Amino acid sequence: MLRRSLLPALAALPFAARAQRGAQAWSPERPVRLLVGFSAGGSTDTTARLVAQALTATLGQSVLVENRTGAGGNIASEAVARAAPDGYTLVMGSMGTHAVNQALFPSLPFHVARDFAPVSLVALSPVLLVVHPSVPARSVGELVALAKARPGALNCGTGGSGTSQHFAAVLFEQEAGVKFTQVAFRGGAPAMSELVTGRIDLVFSPVIEALQQARAGQVRALGISRTERSAQLPEVPTIAEGLPGYTFRSWLGVFAPAGTPTAAIGRLSQEIAAALRQPELREKMAELGYEPVGSTAEEFASFQAAELPRVAELVRLSGATPN
Repeated sequence: MLRRSLLPALAALPFAARAQRGAQAWSPERPVRLLVGFSAGGSTDTTARLVAQALTATLGQSVLVENRTGAGGNIASEAVARAAPDGYTLVMGSMGTHAVNQALFPSLPFHVARDFAPVSLVALSPVLLVVHPSVPARSVGELVALAKARPGALNCGTGGSGTSQHFAAVLFEQEAGVKFTQVAFRGGAPAMSELVTGRIDLVFSPVIEALQQARAGQVRALGISRTERSAQLPEVPTIAEGLPGYTFRSWLGVFAPAGTPTAAIGRLSQEIAAALRQPELREKMAELGYEPVGSTAEEFASFQAAELPRVAELVRLSGATPN
């Protein structure tokens, strides 16, 4: 389990979207709601609005984004789990809401596998390993050597318990055989601010939260958690180049209530995948630090099924608790 990454699940997905039988048989007759469990203006909300705009143009009905914040995204998730399964209520889920929370919260009023129908995997999100310029490590290998020589001496900032930054750091510790002192903040932005000032030593940051600082030289990028280098930062190696086998990516995807008609799921999945092939949308997603995907409902269901045990193990290893 410790050496697992997203690669096995991803390798099974032919991401080039396929036309799905019967997809055109369903057409919405009124506006569709796309719920988001986080505040307006964040990357998840922005992605949802990009997808909603694209769907509005192809479905012939408005797709309206509705923010229902709170409980780590669980309020929006529960609303969709309890909604009528008719294709008119969707949620922009994430690794956090539809994998982490199932392991993190002991008594959720829904189950992310039983009560939702996967529609399409929208995007993957790697992390960028960045250190303060004062840290005497200019590569992942040097960071590992430094951390081994000084166990617990390096302070690693995270966006809080159970966040992607937290899990990425825990996975790195496990695979490198090192130990950081983890410092939790209320979000990734405060962690990055503390890194820039030098109050902490390193962060495994979502790309969008570290890209500007890395380009400005305020932090030093040692590696990215993708399987290959990023077109945005081609000079930055993958973390795996210094720590073989290490990859980490969180994700976003659209879900409907369980029991939603296959025709509705198929049409929505097809339109989302088609939208994510468009260069303009792909460019906007890249600006947010995401890798656009687009998949069939079946592919996304297989992907999520593989994610649930992997993420549950990360929760166990990390000792994450609800904030």
